[in-house]
Amino acid sequence: MSDDLIAYARESSAWPFQEAKELLDKRLKGKTPDKGYVLFETGYGPSGLPHIGTFGEVARTSWVRRALELIAPGIPTRLFAFSDDMDGLRKVPDNIPNKELVGAHLGKPLTRVPDPFGTHNSFGEHNNARLQGFLDSFGFQYEFRSATECYTSGAFDKALLRVLECYDDVCNVVLPTLGEERRQTYSPFMPLCPRTGQVLQAKVVERDLASGSIVYEDPETGDYITVPVTGGACKLQWKADWGTRWYALGVDYEMSGKDLIPSVELSSKICRILGGTPPMNLTYELFLDNQGQKISKSKGNGLSVEEWLKYAPAESLALFMYQKPKAAKRLYFDVIPKTTDEYLSFAEKGAEQTGKALFDNPAWHIHAGKIPAEKTPLTFSILLNLVGVCHSDDPAVLWHYISRYAPTATPEANPILDKLVRYAIVYYEDFVKPSKVFRPATEAEKVALGELRTELAKAGPDADAETLQNIVYAIGKAHEATFPSLRDWFKAQYEILLGQEQGPRMGSFFALFGVTESVALLDKAINGDSLA
Repeated sequence: MSDDLIAYARESSAWPFQEAKELLDKRLKGKTPDKGYVLFETGYGPSGLPHIGTFGEVARTSWVRRALELIAPGIPTRLFAFSDDMDGLRKVPDNIPNKELVGAHLGKPLTRVPDPFGTHNSFGEHNNARLQGFLDSFGFQYEFRSATECYTSGAFDKALLRVLECYDDVCNVVLPTLGEERRQTYSPFMPLCPRTGQVLQAKVVERDLASGSIVYEDPETGDYITVPVTGGACKLQWKADWGTRWYALGVDYEMSGKDLIPSVELSSKICRILGGTPPMNLTYELFLDNQGQKISKSKGNGLSVEEWLKYAPAESLALFMYQKPKAAKRLYFDVIPKTTDEYLSFAEKGAEQTGKALFDNPAWHIHAGKIPAEKTPLTFSILLNLVGVCHSDDPAVLWHYISRYAPTATPEANPILDKLVRYAIVYYEDFVKPSKVFRPATEAEKVALGELRTELAKAGPDADAETLQNIVYAIGKAHEATFPSLRDWFKAQYEILLGQEQGPRMGSFFALFGVTESVALLDKAINGDSLA
């Protein structure tokens, strides 16, 4: 990487570079940490399946990591995808088979609960495999880390003994955040009960620094039990676990949602108590549903990765995650076409950009600097309209029109466009078609549409999109009494011809659909025929 490119990257206003510069200058002081690398981390609770938030957090963290590697090429980096798979299972998920099998093991670490799917040694291992498969499917570069492995292998032993040493200080940080009843029995250590195998919230009655053990009161029997805090005999309660993990692993950077701000602050205090330095943190906003309410996995009011990828390419989802991570955004089906078209625009520009402009382009980050060279001659939105007027779910029918509009385009030479055609068909059937409402043209509108029909016919079948767009503009301006603004003229065409309130550049649409076909469409509207 040349010095010029590094300078361009450092000047970039793109938020991943801004984050990377702050990490390099403020936390790292321009040097490699003593452990030999910069550690990025993302956390995952494996009681459920990976979701769209998982994708967003790993993608965003990966972009910052890549930006740091560019501006500081001599500093190694690593990314841990950490699974909290030693957590006790609190309830049986609704979306699994063999619920009775799992229900008999409530309270046990997820890695000690039988796998209801029968594919792995435990439910935790099953979901860990799903997480890794999910991340691998998007090509993320990461290293998987299991809490169970870290606790039982001894990797966390030194940190756990440090928590025991700083027991009172840690408790003093956590206790003010708890209710009165919970304070009476709180301990940062949760022993794994030798009798039941469950993760216990038990009262610790004695601590022994010399032996590295605690004595707790069994909440069921009242017996006093002695266990070491190391070797996987105990795990840390969540509010102590996160900060201790930062200390144990030396995490330098981790993102988290707005809802975890108090946990970040508390965990940072615990990390400092143990003698560590908390990681640099980016707090991202949470997603909202179509009603502006916070998305909840339990309510199912959001949009899943699988649902997004049914209607649009993964790159469009990545762009949605890239844009304004600190702003709350509606995550619902109606954002997909606009986001897809924005991605196509960024990708097309990025193929020709250099220097700072390229580093400011989201497509550079989405594609790790290797933006596809393919140009897409049509937007996703205009393809949706083409599907509507063609009344066909056959990609070959759409390609008939596309090939006439862009003679060099073929499914083989334009694989991105071919995928968009198929996405458009599915999206149209599920979301556009059910909401279409065609309205008849008024007499005054019929006059304008008649003139538009005449001028399109004069232009001929070979007229390009710009010529046709100029005709559309001229007709609208000529009928100012009927359409006080050009927006009113465009809206009338959308509602009458396409059955919707918004639409594409009509010149581009007429060119794609074909002048002859567009004239026939206008004839139907003028004659009052149904276009539904």
